[in-house]
Amino acid sequence: MAAKNRYDLVIIGSGPGGYVAAVRAAQLGLKTACVEKSPRLGGVCLNVGCIPSKALLDSSEYFHLAKTHFADHGIKTGRISLDIKKVMDRKETVVKELTANVRKLLSGNGIDIIQGTATLSGEGRIKVSTGKKRPKVLEGRHILLATGSVPIDVPGIPFDGKRIVDSTDALSFQSIPGHLGIVGGGYIGLELGSVWRRYGAKVTVIEMLPKIATTLDGQMARTLDRTLRRQGFEFRMNTRVDSARVVKNKVRVVLDTKGKSSRLTVDRLLVSVGRRPRTAGLGLENAGVLTDEKTGRIPVDETCCTNIPGVYAIGDLTPGPMLAHKASAEGIAAVECIAGQAGQVNYDAIPSVIYTWPEVASVGLTEEAVKKRAIPYCVGSYPFSGTGRARCMGETDGFVKLIAHARTDRILGVHIIGPRAADMIAECVLALEFSASSEDIARTIHGHPTFSEALMEAAMAVRKCSIYAS
Repeated sequence: MAAKNRYDLVIIGSGPGGYVAAVRAAQLGLKTACVEKSPRLGGVCLNVGCIPSKALLDSSEYFHLAKTHFADHGIKTGRISLDIKKVMDRKETVVKELTANVRKLLSGNGIDIIQGTATLSGEGRIKVSTGKKRPKVLEGRHILLATGSVPIDVPGIPFDGKRIVDSTDALSFQSIPGHLGIVGGGYIGLELGSVWRRYGAKVTVIEMLPKIATTLDGQMARTLDRTLRRQGFEFRMNTRVDSARVVKNKVRVVLDTKGKSSRLTVDRLLVSVGRRPRTAGLGLENAGVLTDEKTGRIPVDETCCTNIPGVYAIGDLTPGPMLAHKASAEGIAAVECIAGQAGQVNYDAIPSVIYTWPEVASVGLTEEAVKKRAIPYCVGSYPFSGTGRARCMGETDGFVKLIAHARTDRILGVHIIGPRAADMIAECVLALEFSASSEDIARTIHGHPTFSEALMEAAMAVRKCSIYAS
């Protein structure tokens, strides 16, 4: 094999796990190639996931503020109208700019970008179908799988890409649906539901379980439920979809709620019940890489290595939350281990965020998890309505909840629902990484007036020492 096709590391996938791993590998002196089958780099996150959805959320938030809040600040806008084409064009511009930046980043670090579909062929070899008659064959001393995930489909609810859609299709509606049905009350469904609700769609969420966002701390989930209902969301809990079909540009949905059948007619139906690893066609069997029979995920050790030495897997392919920042952290850790360094991921300090409004952000253990483990604990909470900054902005919904060990005061978990929660949680992740106590945060001076003061007050409340406590 030609030396130019031999690499220290071949990465399959250019999402937040793959491209970050590639850059770290180049920094550590490894000759690296990154194989991507899509025309644009960046994977699901940058192209049809995190980035376009946040671009739409931001646009819809401005629209909502203009309709409902600007007048409170003395801003007279007149009649508000929406140019949905402009909204979609802006989203596409954001995506193009970021994916172009990824290409520049990889090229600037001397990483070979190979366009094509990769298949493992065993013994450190990868065949890449590039559209030519013969596939390109690469050889890698190490191979890193970072192909991400795809939406799960549901029997009886066939996708047609127009009326019955997945999360990718829901990012590109060319008109506002009169009534949007969402199957699944998880993060993705709630975020996309927020986009189209702000633009005026009626939104009905259909969830099999008794609560939405099931991984959240229970108090946070209940608060989010109440808040979204106030915003106009309709929830059908303990309900499953038996079937759905398109009839005259409407979707007729048959529901089952605890054995009682009912029908719902919507303009579009978004099926958002989770995601599964994207392993089809990857050739795992050729390399002998094992997968979990139930989940399809690839078991790995603490270095992200699979059962086959030299073959690694990260991100949505492996157990744990399907989050872009988890994939990035694993990509760095895996590459550092390959290079002989001590790469590691602290899975107890991975933050999660739901970008509804108010935002919800969490890290560490929920109160339910603490109780299940029989850990003695204290809880401190503080409402955003008590902070000056939130009052100034008119964003007083929500609160901060901090859970600490009752004897050691070590922080076990922090949960925030409110404005800028997505940014505030970073301080809490750092606190968990350094095994901080609630007193550490309480004694840390926070700027005034800021939203983060609510975190300081919650930490003070853990020991019942808040100066505002009654």
